[in-house]
Amino acid sequence: MATRRRRTRAPNPCAESEIDYKDTTCEECGSGDSLAELLLCDNCDRGFHLFCLRPILVSVPNGSWFCSSCSNHKKIKSFPLVQTKIVDFFRIRSSSDSFHELGLDNQKKRKRSGSLVVYKKKRRLFPFNPCDDQKRRLEQMASLATALTATKTEFSNELTYVPGMAPRSANCAAFEQGGMQKLSKEDTDTLNLCKSMIERGEWPPLLVVFDPQEGFTVQADRFIRDLTIVTEYVGDVDYLRNREHDDRDSMMTLLSSADPLKSLVICPNKHSNVARFINGINNHTPEGKKKQNLKCVRFDVNGESRVLLIASRDIRKGERLYYDYNAYENEGERPRGPNNNKITGGQE
Repeated sequence: MATRRRRTRAPNPCAESEIDYKDTTCEECGSGDSLAELLLCDNCDRGFHLFCLRPILVSVPNGSWFCSSCSNHKKIKSFPLVQTKIVDFFRIRSSSDSFHELGLDNQKKRKRSGSLVVYKKKRRLFPFNPCDDQKRRLEQMASLATALTATKTEFSNELTYVPGMAPRSANCAAFEQGGMQKLSKEDTDTLNLCKSMIERGEWPPLLVVFDPQEGFTVQADRFIRDLTIVTEYVGDVDYLRNREHDDRDSMMTLLSSADPLKSLVICPNKHSNVARFINGINNHTPEGKKKQNLKCVRFDVNGESRVLLIASRDIRKGERLYYDYNAYENEGERPRGPNNNKITGGQE
């Protein structure tokens, strides 16, 4: 009986296996070298070097993996565009036009105090601007619900603390090596406004789409101005020491402590929001520099470390979102995840 090959590399098949992979070559470069880095499609058995894939994979991920040709045939079941189902899925409290006006009032106050911003040379953050069309907002929410359902991820818009992992008390911004910048009171109010808008169904103008090469990815569904809070990066909080050999592709640095035992990461694989599907990109390449439109910044918010994805320039409607996963390039090598990115995190 042949040994079942599950998302395996090509070399050294079991002796009793009826399948011989020694002649497998990479479909991208045509080479059969670097067999230890050759990944096999679980549908067609064709080989691909981890470093030839786009985006690059740095290790063999968990679960089934399909090449771009085979993934084109995968059926993604869309979440039903039914308001009651979407409201229940995201646990929307209520939908209020008056709350949208609160966001507008907040922006008006910023305009009145604009001169102070110039003199203090302090750049303040802006809340996202929801789409005015309620049907379009439902479509945006349904696109995220589709991605979360397909990846078996439960929606959460807050950091989650699960028994057996790091407790909330471990998230102490004071542990950060070299200190951590504090989010100002005004910007904290803006972050809280964004959170409250989402709770009430005033959704950020983001659309989650499926790409055969990038998988689920996120694009702007309307113009997003520079310095807008796009989303907070959330998920289960755990100690880095527990995840050093984890090959998940989207872990994010939450706390980088001088004491390695206190360093924390965010693991968004079981609980997360739209940030789970925003792709990291290598900003050290010309292509990366051109594509990057978000910055990933960690802040001290009321004594806890939080990670925000903020527009680093004006973003056009239809433009895909990317942040720099090499935010620590000047701080030494960091642990890597398997989807071409290091365990990411940034601090200005």
